[in-house]
Amino acid sequence: MAESKPPRPALDPELEIYRSILETPTEFKNGFTWVTVAGALFCGLLMMPGAIYLSLMTGGGLAAAWVTLIIFSEISRRAMRTLNKQELVILLVVAGTMAGGGPIGQLVWRQFLIQSDAVRDIGLLGQFPTWFAPQPGSAAILERNLFDSAWLIPILLVAFMHFIGSISHYTLSYFFFRLTSDVERLPFPFAGISAEGSMALAESGERRSTWKWRMFSLGAMLGLAFGAVQIGLPLVTGALLTKPLQFIPLPWFDATTLTESLFPATPTGIVIDLGLLITGMVIPFWAVIGSAAAMVLTFVLNPVLHHFGVLTRWQPGMDTVATTFNNSIDFWMSFGLGVTAAIALISIYQTVRDVVRKSREVRARRAASSGALRENVWTVPPGRGDFSPWVALAIYGLCSALVVSVCHRLVPGFPVLFMIFFTFLYTPLISYVSARLVGICGQNVNIPYVREAAYILSGYKGVEIWLAPIPVDNMGGSAQEFRVHELTGTNFWSYVKASCLTLPLSFLLSFVFWAFIWKSGAIPSDMFPFAQKMWQLNANNTVLLYSATLDTGGAQPLFFQAMHLPVIGGAFTFTVAAFVLLSAFQLPVMAIYGFVQGIGSMPHGFVLIVVGALLGRFFYERRIGRKRMLEIMPVLAAGYGTGVGLIALIGVAFNLIVNAVSAAPF
Repeated sequence: MAESKPPRPALDPELEIYRSILETPTEFKNGFTWVTVAGALFCGLLMMPGAIYLSLMTGGGLAAAWVTLIIFSEISRRAMRTLNKQELVILLVVAGTMAGGGPIGQLVWRQFLIQSDAVRDIGLLGQFPTWFAPQPGSAAILERNLFDSAWLIPILLVAFMHFIGSISHYTLSYFFFRLTSDVERLPFPFAGISAEGSMALAESGERRSTWKWRMFSLGAMLGLAFGAVQIGLPLVTGALLTKPLQFIPLPWFDATTLTESLFPATPTGIVIDLGLLITGMVIPFWAVIGSAAAMVLTFVLNPVLHHFGVLTRWQPGMDTVATTFNNSIDFWMSFGLGVTAAIALISIYQTVRDVVRKSREVRARRAASSGALRENVWTVPPGRGDFSPWVALAIYGLCSALVVSVCHRLVPGFPVLFMIFFTFLYTPLISYVSARLVGICGQNVNIPYVREAAYILSGYKGVEIWLAPIPVDNMGGSAQEFRVHELTGTNFWSYVKASCLTLPLSFLLSFVFWAFIWKSGAIPSDMFPFAQKMWQLNANNTVLLYSATLDTGGAQPLFFQAMHLPVIGGAFTFTVAAFVLLSAFQLPVMAIYGFVQGIGSMPHGFVLIVVGALLGRFFYERRIGRKRMLEIMPVLAAGYGTGVGLIALIGVAFNLIVNAVSAAPF
């Protein structure tokens, strides 16, 4: 008689209900068919430009995947061929990849960075290598032309990392999925929610009257109504007028200058988005409460810190972006460093503890079975599409060696031992710790400023080291993707085939659409309010890091001005003490992880999420039950995203047509 598998580890009660949403299937099917190929082409050609526009306008994504699923489900139903769940899941993955905007967007970001005010102020204008981006005064930049030959080397490097990086990511993530899910049998509590959302339309071709279809339709109607005002109006008027009309401020309503007399040095405002309310009902309640506590703490501390001379860089009249950046230098960057360092240390401790415990359990079972057949911990369900985890590890090693060799050619002055350390030691280690944490409580972990510390300790001077694609990655979170595919009963090789299709296709279409959109108008601009506000903040933060390895002629670099050791130590101690206290009294430790997400950051996007969490907890849970709510809300959110996506597609199509006609030579 076969030996039963060991039980999964006990979870925080807050997470137990997430684990039970779906059971692991016993049968796995291929999901990659010609429908997938047609869906990839459809989504790439029609949805990708909409996703690009939406990311620049609101910072959000386009639910193009759901639009594609609806269209193909209806077409197949009328052709008397219902798509099975596995086909729908792979179609969702492919459509989501094709609607992500592609890898070329980073080149458009680079053209803004190299000529930004932050770069000019620090003296780096014209100092960026040509393998990163053309020079600011070149024709490639002034004419906004991605087809210029000056972009050839940057494009080839992006293509190299797009393909090699994807292979490395897939293989290492797969290895840690096998280790954490098959061997350690961690529950991956949030994988059930993702899988449930992926299969929400699987019944649409079978029984149109199911509750999933009704909830999806309700969400779509809400998305259509709200999206018409939030997205549709600015897109249409932006194509016809010099400045788009906005009834709902994008990307947020900024109240910082209105409240500065009451709350000095405090960024205030709100993102007006109905989707955030729904999101708040899906996220674990105590994680949201942790973020709310961080918001309140930030809101209370900022005026106090300003009064006592800590937040000295803030000046009246500064908006949200400027206030956030200057407060970060004075205090919150150090505080966040201390908090994340504590979380990383706690996570590593838990990982080592659990690995030791697991090893003892395995040895105990083997000793108890004595002469019986030994348990094979790498056993997998038949038909799932697995291959040897050691082969995956070998492929990762080969790809990483190629990346290291390229980086060494780009930055020959940087010690190659540091690159080897990051690639073959740090990345696997932190990926394993993150995979375990995602498997236990759905949260990721990073050790803060490891890369920055290595760059500084190496003694390297210059900006090139920050620009090279040195593989300092954390791939552990992607282990959950394999668990999602497993819960949907999809053969893993379907995912491999889908990736072979989408990698070249997304790169090609991304290049075409980004080139056209950038050529049509400057990015950022009034047409793209999110990029206009956030790209400047991102440029400030990026240059802040670059300053750590610049030769400042004896002056203290801005990066070191933002490092305050007493603040780091205090935040570290506070976080460890809070974690120990919550654990000792068996209170939800998820609050700590939510706290990390919200501390010192802009509260604008958290406000409606908190409202949604409170509505879900104290209204909907009491009416329909907690598990039922967690089944309904992902489907409602998918429908809402689809409705907003349809409005965005109509507006983008109108915008592209107007731009194409206005640029025509007749």
